[in-house]
Amino acid sequence: MINKFSHSLTEIINPIFDGATIMISGFGEAGSPIELIHALIDHGAKNLTVINNNTGSGQVGLAALIANGQVSKMICSFPRTANSTVFPKLYRTQKIELELVPQGTLAERIRAGGAGIPAFYTATSVGTPLSKGKEVRRFNNTDYVMEQGLTADFALIKAHCADRYGNLTYHKTARNFAPIMATAANITLVQAQHPVEAGELDPESVITPGIFVNHIITVSHPQQESVMVAQGHVYP
Repeated sequence: MINKFSHSLTEIINPIFDGATIMISGFGEAGSPIELIHALIDHGAKNLTVINNNTGSGQVGLAALIANGQVSKMICSFPRTANSTVFPKLYRTQKIELELVPQGTLAERIRAGGAGIPAFYTATSVGTPLSKGKEVRRFNNTDYVMEQGLTADFALIKAHCADRYGNLTYHKTARNFAPIMATAANITLVQAQHPVEAGELDPESVITPGIFVNHIITVSHPQQESVMVAQGHVYP
């Protein structure tokens, strides 16, 4: 019988290895899998390449992972946002690498990677430093930059509901990058707030089919990044 629920955060994170590329869902704190990220900090895998919309806030979640020296490179759209101090400091001292990607391009690179599309052309970044070293082609009298699809060894994502087959639903905008990241990773690890029985989810409401999910852990009361930052939490 298929049952993708795991018993502990340690168990679900354990396969992550040094040097892995990891996609982490979230638009700011919306959809950020805080508990999975903190388990990754405890696990200790290092020299990670992380693909995310931003670089986290305060000293928790993704920012704490970076502060702990486990991330060697960030691929993101917003390396500096409100309450993000860890990454800017490390970047200024050349202790972490950055690949800056416009947000729409980031989403399409992940989607393309999940769809098996190796590269595509976009007008975004033409004539800017972000096009440096990239192929530029002209279509219909317009220049386009070639961008490569993104894939990862692992994806860490946050879902609202999950059944034992791995079918997922999300809570409104907390969906953001999670569905495409699940398709673009070799192994997708999920924290879900509400486990449900097989057949309980309306098939028309399932956003991520179970074929893209490997392991799930139930986190009934996920922590909120903004609350933790406001209260001055530091992890670990």
